[in-house]
Amino acid sequence: MVRRLPWALLVVLVLVQIAYPLTGGRARAGLTVATVVIGYVLSVSHAFSRKSGIPLLATATVGGFAVEAIGVATGFPFGHYDYSGQLGPKILGVPLIIPLAWTWMAWAAWLAALRITSSRVGQIAIAAVGLAAWDLFLDPQMVAEGYWTWRSPAPALPGVSGVPIGNYLGWLGFAILLMTALARAGGDRIRTPRSGDAPILALWLWTYASSVLAHAVFLDLPASAAWGGVIMGLVVIPLVPRLVR
Repeated sequence: MVRRLPWALLVVLVLVQIAYPLTGGRARAGLTVATVVIGYVLSVSHAFSRKSGIPLLATATVGGFAVEAIGVATGFPFGHYDYSGQLGPKILGVPLIIPLAWTWMAWAAWLAALRITSSRVGQIAIAAVGLAAWDLFLDPQMVAEGYWTWRSPAPALPGVSGVPIGNYLGWLGFAILLMTALARAGGDRIRTPRSGDAPILALWLWTYASSVLAHAVFLDLPASAAWGGVIMGLVVIPLVPRLVR
């Protein structure tokens, strides 16, 4: 039963995400929150099963909240931005689900990197690029929904409005720090691929494929589908043959 729980959570998450483009307004915001909470429970519970839960919470959840609080207050490192009230309660201007989102996908990016290289530096670099590349989907989608806005959204990537390029650089910089801290805090046990990682790797592949499809077809965001598809694909595509083997 315990071994089936990650797969069950993944199925529920997939169903919630499929429902997302079919709704709007408060229902869509509710599905956004539900997706993040389910993904967080999935990643954190899996990390604890690997005896790596505390390092993940300390680096991604606590660190994610800290960098967001700094970002809202100072504009560093993502630029000056503000969250709306649609994503639930806030502390220091940050919705409580935001650090959960950092954690949810940071763990998936890390486990994907473990399968691509055995080099510690390589793992940190690949995981950081993968996490930052996910934001090429996330931010344009959330800005389009009005969940947060930048005060100065230019210069932006060609075809992607509302999100300054500096935001992505901030994501990459923090992702490098996060993955470095995670690797150091977790020690050797966090750097060993295991067969039980399959649900999280499936989550990583699903997130990529569903994001490209949703942005290109359902959300009318073709430019972010292209940018995210290419750059996140640099981490996703090398993973596939390794999983097949």
